[in-house]
Amino acid sequence: MGSEFQRLFDPFSHSGFNGVLRGGSPLSHSLVLDSEKGELVKAPARVGKKGVSEAKALAALKSHSEAERRRRERINTHLSSLRSLVPSNEKMDKATLLAEVISQVKELKKDAAEASQGILIATDDDEVRVELCEDGAEGAVSYRASICCDYRPQLLTDLGQAIDALQLEMQKAEISTLGNRVKNAFVYTCCKGENMEQCQSMASDVHQALISVLEKGSALPEYSPRTLPCKRRRTNTFFDNSTSSS
Repeated sequence: MGSEFQRLFDPFSHSGFNGVLRGGSPLSHSLVLDSEKGELVKAPARVGKKGVSEAKALAALKSHSEAERRRRERINTHLSSLRSLVPSNEKMDKATLLAEVISQVKELKKDAAEASQGILIATDDDEVRVELCEDGAEGAVSYRASICCDYRPQLLTDLGQAIDALQLEMQKAEISTLGNRVKNAFVYTCCKGENMEQCQSMASDVHQALISVLEKGSALPEYSPRTLPCKRRRTNTFFDNSTSSS
């Protein structure tokens, strides 16, 4: 009776812990003791870390695939727009289309530059120019100087101080803005008694003064080239010797 009683009411008398029989053969699943029923039941299934990682990987892959699909759709939409703008009836692949668009843009920029000759327009290039001109008084040597750069609050103050320090005989000045770009141009005249070498020396001083104004803005953290889109800087000085006899 004692052994039969133990066999009926002690579930662990015929099986080991964690679903392992006394004979040593493991069960196909984990078992736990149900205190209410007094018998072994299947342990609730658990989602392991491996299952969670696989689920996250699948979700990330799906998200990446969806983002890539949207990216391709945007590219194809923009390419279709470009094809409608290019004056050509021939079917072009992507490389040919982009080459044709580049050619068209260059041609448009050339036409715009020719149309704006003589008009003060702020461009994307940082630029300093000093060149001979014919806007001055008769018998005097005149120069036209200009600076083009990003606008900053102290720009006009710095420019005025640089010009005042040179004690130039100013004839006229003008300014043009386009977005955050600004271009200042002025015409000054050398004294009639000065020779051409003195005028050229003065033009060189003007050129260096304008470069200093340009570089002062670049040295400021908020206008530094490291925080702004890179621009090609051109600092050219022109001396037209054909007018040196004036």
